Amino acid sequence: MYSRYAEGRGWKVEVLDAQETDLGGFRTVTVAVKAPSVGEPDQMPYGVLKFEGGVHRVQRVPVTESQGRVHTSAAGVLVMPEVEETEVEINPDDLRIDVYRSSGPGGQGVNTTDSAVRITHLPSGIVVSMQNERSQLQNREQAMRMLRARLIALAEEQAASSASAARKSQVRTVDRSERVRTYNFPENRISDHRIGFKAHNLDAVLNGELQPVITALQDADTAARLAAVGGPAD
Repeated sequence: MYSRYAEGRGWKVEVLDAQETDLGGFRTVTVAVKAPSVGEPDQMPYGVLKFEGGVHRVQRVPVTESQGRVHTSAAGVLVMPEVEETEVEINPDDLRIDVYRSSGPGGQGVNTTDSAVRITHLPSGIVVSMQNERSQLQNREQAMRMLRARLIALAEEQAASSASAARKSQVRTVDRSERVRTYNFPENRISDHRIGFKAHNLDAVLNGELQPVITALQDADTAARLAAVGGPAD
């Protein structure tokens, strides 16, 4: 869904890490989304996608369900801005770095060497693992890239939790425990619970047509910010 949406906007999607399951799906996928040029912040990838963070609930009838019962599952989404090395200071003494053999798909060249990297940031407890690249150095660079982004996201989450009640009432961007959206396959319905958005075009949304719900989220956040400072809501 996100890859197709990004493609429609002319953005580049780079898969940093992907861990597959035994059933042919994915346990986790980490991607970087980049625009070809610099533009207005609210039209760049992070400004557009930051409200996607949270728990996305899926309601569907699996092909293995003989009685037609709807099953519910969920996927967690975390959206973070790209962070340059100079924007966050990380003390090397605060890191524990482990290397291990990559698992899953990737070819024999990946699986026969200890190329996978796991970095633990001891003060925060954040753990980042990377194994997609063929060299330990490349995986370490990608893991540090992700660690910087997660440290900034953690700082933003902590700042939001201590902010005013008005700020807390706005559309959240970081809280991964919050159920933000439901995709109901039997009804072909997408619902965003934060703003009451509902549409019966789930098939189109999954094909990348996310703009209506993204625009609605951006408008709701703008209205909330204006209301917080006593400005007009329209």
